[in-house]
Amino acid sequence: MSNKEKIVLVAGTFDILHESHINMLRNARNLGDKLIVMLSTDEFNAGKGKKAYQSYDTRKYILESLRYVDLVVPEQSWDDKALYIDMFDVDIFAMGDDWRGKFDFLKENFPNLKIMYFPRGATSSSQIKKELGLIYSEKEDK
Repeated sequence: MSNKEKIVLVAGTFDILHESHINMLRNARNLGDKLIVMLSTDEFNAGKGKKAYQSYDTRKYILESLRYVDLVVPEQSWDDKALYIDMFDVDIFAMGDDWRGKFDFLKENFPNLKIMYFPRGATSSSQIKKELGLIYSEKEDK
């Protein structure tokens, strides 16, 4: 029986951190001894046609302040998932279930990797941004 730490890796943008993010991070951390968050950079998001409200540095700072998170590393390309899984000898890779099945191919190179997809919570950053936009556009109209 080995005493190797169980390493969990999650990936995402984590823009406007909310309770669904916290739940995912807490649940992921509870699966292992160490939680590494691979945080999408602003440039990587732009390449995906996505724009975060908060800058990478702000999102990283907030994540690093959470007790569930042990390390935050930049995700600059799709290939970074395999890079970090290898580099940190990751045991479990977790994403939101809106990505279900999209990363199962990682098991080809890492047959012992467990891949988990967490259900999305009731709150999403996209919904928060939409609602804030509506609130502020209504105030402009008055």
